[in-house]
Amino acid sequence: MRWSSPHLPLLLLLFLFSFLTTLVGGFKICAYNVQQFNSAKASNSRVLHTVMRIVARCDICLLQEVMDPDGRVIKALLVSLNREIDRYDDYSYKSVSSKSLGNSANNMQQYVFIYRTDTVNVTAQHQYQKKQSFVREPFAVQFESAKTAIKKFILIPLHTDPGQAIKEIDRLYDVFEEVSKKWKNTNVMFLGDFHAGCAYLTRTNKKSIRLFTNSAFSWLIGDKVDTTVNDETNCAYDRIVVHGKTFLKAISPFSAKVFNYPKEFKLTRSTARGISDSLPLEVTLKSSALLLQATPLLILITVSAIVQSFLSAL
Repeated sequence: MRWSSPHLPLLLLLFLFSFLTTLVGGFKICAYNVQQFNSAKASNSRVLHTVMRIVARCDICLLQEVMDPDGRVIKALLVSLNREIDRYDDYSYKSVSSKSLGNSANNMQQYVFIYRTDTVNVTAQHQYQKKQSFVREPFAVQFESAKTAIKKFILIPLHTDPGQAIKEIDRLYDVFEEVSKKWKNTNVMFLGDFHAGCAYLTRTNKKSIRLFTNSAFSWLIGDKVDTTVNDETNCAYDRIVVHGKTFLKAISPFSAKVFNYPKEFKLTRSTARGISDSLPLEVTLKSSALLLQATPLLILITVSAIVQSFLSAL
């Protein structure tokens, strides 16, 4: 006896939607200046939980202003992320970190990438050494993922010193030349708190910055985007910049944006300011070409099954 149900077409549609959302949902890269993320701050359970929720949305998340020389802060964050609970999809997370960087013993900071081992892996890392060029020298990491159209790409973070923002942003071009030559890979993304807005960076200043004057670089966060938590400011301090058409084509259109977590998590502005004065940035890479090519066939098969089950139900 053939089994049929009038609800079967709806169930198949729901399955298709869920499957395709997972399949082509993209690969998210994020950057967040947590502002003095040290052991005292991480001991606040609400702060740690909020940072965890922000990081858990991303395949790779860059954290800046991490002050964690003994590794306890990031270890606590990873323990929280790796708990086996369904709300975070049971991903496994690891981290890769720069050394402590800075000119002042009281303000030594690390760049930390937290990434999902299920979707991406680290293939190389490189600490830029020309300290006279930066207060906190960029820490380049090369990632590889079978789930992205770009496959292998380099992320280079920078948290500028506000008073030297113009010079430091310009010197990222020198970092690009060194790293792309070292790894023979020009698929490079710069990201972080550049202080690239308001009084720190004007339209006139851009003429002296090679990442602006060289058309091979695309700035994905516009000058009018507010990346701050404070209502009193409206500045595009935090930025994402990519090199080359290949990398640009691998990015989902209009996916580069601010993640307004106070609104999404229903937090007051004062609570959010207690975590950081910056909002996280995010951008989505397209899924691998192989998966995207398979999608039309999957749709055709599923639609055919829906039609057949519907006819059987009549």
